[in-house]
Amino acid sequence: MTDSKIGRRRLLGLTGAAVLGGLAGCNTQTQSQSNTQTGSTSMSGDLSAETNLREQDTADTATNPYGEVYRDTIDSVVLVQPEGPRARGQGTGFLYDSNHVITNAHVTGEATTADIRFSQGEWRTGSVVGTDPHSDLAAIAIDSPPESVSPIPFIPGPATIGQRVVAIGNPFNLSGTVTSGIVSGVNRSIPAPTGFTIPDAIQTDAAVNPGNSGGPLMSLDGQVVAVINSGGGDNIAFGISAALTQRVIPRLIETGDFNHSYIGVRFESVTPEIARANGLKTPRGLLIVDVIDGAPADGILQSSDRQQIVDGTRVRVGGDVILGVGGQKILTTEDLGSYLALQTNPGETVPITVLRNGQRQTLTIELGQRPE
Repeated sequence: MTDSKIGRRRLLGLTGAAVLGGLAGCNTQTQSQSNTQTGSTSMSGDLSAETNLREQDTADTATNPYGEVYRDTIDSVVLVQPEGPRARGQGTGFLYDSNHVITNAHVTGEATTADIRFSQGEWRTGSVVGTDPHSDLAAIAIDSPPESVSPIPFIPGPATIGQRVVAIGNPFNLSGTVTSGIVSGVNRSIPAPTGFTIPDAIQTDAAVNPGNSGGPLMSLDGQVVAVINSGGGDNIAFGISAALTQRVIPRLIETGDFNHSYIGVRFESVTPEIARANGLKTPRGLLIVDVIDGAPADGILQSSDRQQIVDGTRVRVGGDVILGVGGQKILTTEDLGSYLALQTNPGETVPITVLRNGQRQTLTIELGQRPE
């Protein structure tokens, strides 16, 4: 065992004792006075610290991969505390490269600076260099991070359902908290602060609470699976995928914003009822129910123009059914959102395969930029 590991372990034990004292509130002074009267103040503190250290030593075994991920990662996970009258609270972040921290856009809000606290207690002041509310990501530039800190890598491919993960962050201002779980779902669509949705999101059952926002959801080999975005109940939490994060963050660092591709339609998944009402053999694709005036799809795609009752359910009738985009099959709204977010840019022209009046057609659309 190295000296550095011993130091870290002892620090974590003492930090845990300090947190418990903070939670005790006014009981801390009462306990101190009682110990002074019995002459046991020092002994009580030493026993508590030693107990924490023994418990930590028990956990530090080869059969505890969660502790290993924590030890290898915690130096690079930070508390993010935005500054100024427009700050909206605090959250978590982690080191992306030698001088940038990633967090959520809803953590930084409209703040232009933020205080960054590292696990060993060092503070830095950072400048918010870019935010993207559509993906709920933000980049913060800092000078001279501690020497012990190194960027956390991302997973090279997609997350897989069932893989074990670790969430590290500062829920309820309890710094250095770790929870564990699995990837419960992939390719989810979750609400963005702008009213649009964030595609390609990762779902997990790891415990996530206020203050975890912006922190890393880690694989057991120490790579970022997602940037934690939301959670808080029924063992359901979400994060922005590694793939989308790696697409957005470099642009935020370089230009300060990120432009998302935009078609300008509203749609519904084709259900069996919609398929029967529209004379479709199988329920597949996305039925366009509205085309936004002036959007790229205006004048190219056709929307549903009436409704019909099918088996007691009111469904839309007429309009194009999107079957594919860019040569890829589109079966769900998540498929379309992920394709546009991960594989296209505004200004590009893409082919869209639709079913119109029972006939398959391929149209082309020049993608626009998603409005604010």
